[in-house]
Amino acid sequence: MLRRFAGERDIFGVKITPIDKGDRDCPHGRTDCDVCATLKGNFEIAEETDPIPQKDTCKSLAAGAKHVFWMRVLKVHLRQGAAALLDKMGPAAICICESNSLRTVIEPGLFVMVKNPGVDDIKPSSEEVARHVDRLILFDGNNFDIDFDDFALTENGWTLKMDATAIIMAGGDSRRMGCDKSMLPIGGKPMIQHVYEQIRPWFKEILISSNDAPAHGFLGLPIVPDRQKGHGPLMGIASAMEASTYDRNFVIACDIPSLDTSLMLKMLRESAGFDAVVPRLTKSKYEPLFAVYRKSMIGTINDLLTAGERKVDRIYDLCKIKYIDLAQDNFLDNINTMQDYRELSGNKKDIGV
Repeated sequence: MLRRFAGERDIFGVKITPIDKGDRDCPHGRTDCDVCATLKGNFEIAEETDPIPQKDTCKSLAAGAKHVFWMRVLKVHLRQGAAALLDKMGPAAICICESNSLRTVIEPGLFVMVKNPGVDDIKPSSEEVARHVDRLILFDGNNFDIDFDDFALTENGWTLKMDATAIIMAGGDSRRMGCDKSMLPIGGKPMIQHVYEQIRPWFKEILISSNDAPAHGFLGLPIVPDRQKGHGPLMGIASAMEASTYDRNFVIACDIPSLDTSLMLKMLRESAGFDAVVPRLTKSKYEPLFAVYRKSMIGTINDLLTAGERKVDRIYDLCKIKYIDLAQDNFLDNINTMQDYRELSGNKKDIGV
């Protein structure tokens, strides 16, 4: 990864060695290790300068990292050490960090874990953060079960195409807006294009749920019409999920032009064992068009549609749902009226009024 992307951006390499006990006992159980015993204070950060020896930090430097840091830190002071390390690198730094424990105090842009499928034992530090993994990569000693072309480095950091489908909902009639809001310009681009460009690095498949292929065909994406028109977003979700390749389907409205990537990844991570993951503000206020739905729901959705139901949240009482509770100031903003649009755009010339 370093060799591939080092020519595009300055990348930092980081290795963290957490020390569990205040008496500096080696966390690996060694009695001849001076790495832990010689730590002075709560943490120490050293910069690697020699690219030749076969240490991990040296390999990172040889692979093209701009700077490589090794931090030894008492685990109880990991947050303090992490703050000092981030100050040292700067707020806009792009880095590749080797650490499980750091995930307990920092939410990175992307967290992957590598596991040998032939080894059953899991390190305690790995088990502690396993629920936070965005992608578990299997490596049998010779081959990885991932296409490294799925990784990308964008202006916002690392991305990885997930084994999931994103469905952009663009089939609504926009009655409160009075026009097709998916095509309203923001910064010179249709709103739906902003949605697409933000989710593009994260999904192996992207579909548009729409009954107007001529309007949305400019994105070059597969367009899935409703099996039967006039049955609302529930029909759009069912039709698109039946056409999708992957079990996990991230459904997003075309009028949410600012993507909360952290929330999206959290929902994808926590979808295991559930039919859906849905953000909510209260027990009766949901965001059904910024949610993860699994194919296990399709049969139940179709039963509701046959019974004449159109509202998406009617399915929640019939399936196993994981709710993500959001604070009022973190609830998702979408565009329903022309006033919403004016406030978002802030430029009358741009919105054509």
